[in-house]
Amino acid sequence: MLRSLVIVAVLAFATSAQAQLHPLPAQPAGVAWPGADWETAPLPDDVDRAAYDLAVTEAFAGVHPLMGETRAVVIVQGGRVVFERYADGYTRDSRLNSWSVGKSLTHALVGAAVLEGRLGIDAPMGNPAWRAGDRRASITWRQWLQMVDGLDYQESAADVSQAGNARMLFGDGRRDVVRWAANRRLIHDPGTRWNYTSAGTMLISDALTRLIVPDPRDANDRRARMRAWMNTALFDRIGMRPIVEFDPQGTFYGSSLYWATARDYARFGYLYLRDGVWNGQRVLPEGWVDFARTPGPDVNTDVYGAQWWLTPPHGTGRPDRSLIVNPDLTDAFSAQGYEGQIIVVVPSKDLVMVRLGRFDGGAEAWNAMGDWAGRLIGAFGDRP
Repeated sequence: MLRSLVIVAVLAFATSAQAQLHPLPAQPAGVAWPGADWETAPLPDDVDRAAYDLAVTEAFAGVHPLMGETRAVVIVQGGRVVFERYADGYTRDSRLNSWSVGKSLTHALVGAAVLEGRLGIDAPMGNPAWRAGDRRASITWRQWLQMVDGLDYQESAADVSQAGNARMLFGDGRRDVVRWAANRRLIHDPGTRWNYTSAGTMLISDALTRLIVPDPRDANDRRARMRAWMNTALFDRIGMRPIVEFDPQGTFYGSSLYWATARDYARFGYLYLRDGVWNGQRVLPEGWVDFARTPGPDVNTDVYGAQWWLTPPHGTGRPDRSLIVNPDLTDAFSAQGYEGQIIVVVPSKDLVMVRLGRFDGGAEAWNAMGDWAGRLIGAFGDRP
């Protein structure tokens, strides 16, 4: 009964947004789903070769002053790998850090739990640190996923050592990340104000782990059982082989510490391109991907959905610039991580693009990365 109610709730959300979203393409006829390997194909004939060649050169020849070091790029179109390249010292088997791309992976893990009937996204998520009457205990899974929880948290700061994410992962919160995050006070009504927060995703990680492993013997048992469930519920089903880091209390770093290959990340993007279906089997609930790519309730932002970044239909985005501002790619949605880790999913082109690497710099470097990604993806033709 719970499973039916949960899935109905997700579907109801998806229906309200469906008219505004580009349809997610089905698996092309005659194209095999990725197995142990992935079918490859030459570049399509309709690729703008001049734009494509320039973007590839900028990525791998070190000629773009803000691009930094690109370590891997994989492009999938029409179900086949049409481009794949690695920098010297990196291969198809190299696992690279997700950083905040991990938030989108955590969104998928919550979706897998929804599919199993373990939670409802409009139910309060809660935390053992919040007692009866604490308004934080009423914040729903949906609000946490959309980052409209209302907690007092600042992701970045001019002094990096004082940035919320750095303090939580590497500073005074490092021994018990969840306790540190749960101590943030409520300063806005839940559901009204968007604020990018790694602390919120870590609280999601803990709450999900408490659902999956309600009775751990110790931190090692909690870690082992949660890792086994992750593999069974999600990663094994799509052929991913990530390494997931956990804190000393046995909570996985769902905000930022997954390690996976470029092809693993491409598989993950492909799962979202195919509406949460893999090889004919539903891995995520119907409507879950639409939930990810629909703007949240704060009218002052149009660049974020649920643990995924969006491309606004008009303008360059608010409150900050969107990664991609190409007006022909407004259906694109993306997972983004520190130093330029990106997975971009573009339904209108039936395409997934992964870029992994590093760069130094803030908004200026991200804007350059977005311009590059828009030009590279824009070189590929649309698909019906």
